Amino acid sequence: MFYKRRSKLFEIEKDTNFANRILALSLPSALVFIILVALKLLPASIAVIAYASIILFNIVWLFPITFELQQIRKYIFHLAKEENYTGEKFDLTENDTREIVNAVNEMHRFWTEKAEKLEAQTISDTAVLDTLPDPILMIDRNGNILGANISAKKLLGDNITDRKVEEIFSSNNFVNAVARVLTKESESENLIFYVNRNVGEDKNNTQKLYAHIKQLPWISKGRAVAVISLYDFAKATKIEKMQSDFVANASHELRTPLSVISGFIETLQTTAKDDENARNAFLKIMGEQASYMALLIENLLSLSKIEMTQDQTPEEKISIAPIVEDVCNALMLKAKARNIKFALKIEQDLPTITADYGQIRQLLQNLCDNAVKYGNENSNVTISAVVAESVPPSQSYEVASGKAVAVTVHNFGEKISGEYITRLTERFYRMQSHKNKNIKGSGLGLAIAKHILIRHRGNLQIESDTVGGNAFTIYLPIELNNQTA
Repeated sequence: MFYKRRSKLFEIEKDTNFANRILALSLPSALVFIILVALKLLPASIAVIAYASIILFNIVWLFPITFELQQIRKYIFHLAKEENYTGEKFDLTENDTREIVNAVNEMHRFWTEKAEKLEAQTISDTAVLDTLPDPILMIDRNGNILGANISAKKLLGDNITDRKVEEIFSSNNFVNAVARVLTKESESENLIFYVNRNVGEDKNNTQKLYAHIKQLPWISKGRAVAVISLYDFAKATKIEKMQSDFVANASHELRTPLSVISGFIETLQTTAKDDENARNAFLKIMGEQASYMALLIENLLSLSKIEMTQDQTPEEKISIAPIVEDVCNALMLKAKARNIKFALKIEQDLPTITADYGQIRQLLQNLCDNAVKYGNENSNVTISAVVAESVPPSQSYEVASGKAVAVTVHNFGEKISGEYITRLTERFYRMQSHKNKNIKGSGLGLAIAKHILIRHRGNLQIESDTVGGNAFTIYLPIELNNQTA
């Protein structure tokens, strides 16, 4: 046993007190030999040889245990520091040291598994919190913010953790409500309060928030003792305003043709009752207004249907070229009435895209119909389709990554100024020059196109100048699997 370790003799560390232990273990024998020599019961030379033999025996007996304990200590220190042990593989000869190493390894495996499970659970919990649309804050007993989900960081800033609640919120009512929950005066608090946010150029931007402050149950572990969930009333206010504006605009657009029809009906029932010429003229106008109302209602229903499917990812595989050809054929008579010709420039072997066939057809029909309606007479409408490397990013929603099919509808018409281009996709928006020319339209065509593109994570770009005309380019991603901001 000693010979297996003799090459390690000089690797015994000083702080193991190996020599002291040998001397201490041999001390009783030394005292016995001294007494025997003093009483002349044993010759001094024999006593020295016997004592040296005892010391040698103790060295042979203690060395393996001391060396292996030293190696075990190094091993445990490396485990404590979460470092990989770079020493030689253990070749333990003592049962006790083997049992110690096995116990240490078993304990290390147990706590490693515990730590991995805890880390996985923490990551999972964090991911769940980050998916929640409302801001969530975790606070400790002293009111320090321990954690926040992505929504909270977007609302309050990235540097809100490890700060006190009163440093983030200026509302005394909110701070006092948090204090009542932390001191267990109240199990939960609900309140509406206002905060000032320095956003952009507006340094006095007041924001209305609803807060729910709740104690965590006593069985929960960790430093967090309460959770704060916030709701931004700006979202609800914005939705209410959009709904209100939508109803107001729809009512206004329907009221005008209804007033015209009602007025002509009253005239036909009274002063123009027997006037055949007036009756024919009035009936023609009433028919036009009725058609306009029917188109408006159809577009409103179409827009509502598209919004209902906004979160449903299309799964069909469709080809753009046949759809473009069908749309051109459907608008042929309308184009011929204004002496406008279609020119198609479709790239060969255009890939299929993942999309909703009906919505893409409606999108292209709206663009081509506008090109004919607002283009100059005796001109051409060119429709081209090519493969683009990517979808241009949008400031208001996520677009798909990867290649896309870019379809451009180009006509020669009145130049659209920059301030008008940004408003063309608004509901019911129509350029004043088009109204002056009495060009009929609902103002919903491009709004419908925008919502179709949002569902397909595509984009629309508009270019206009006096010489080159107007070009409306839609980007439809080939695949919808990945997203990019």
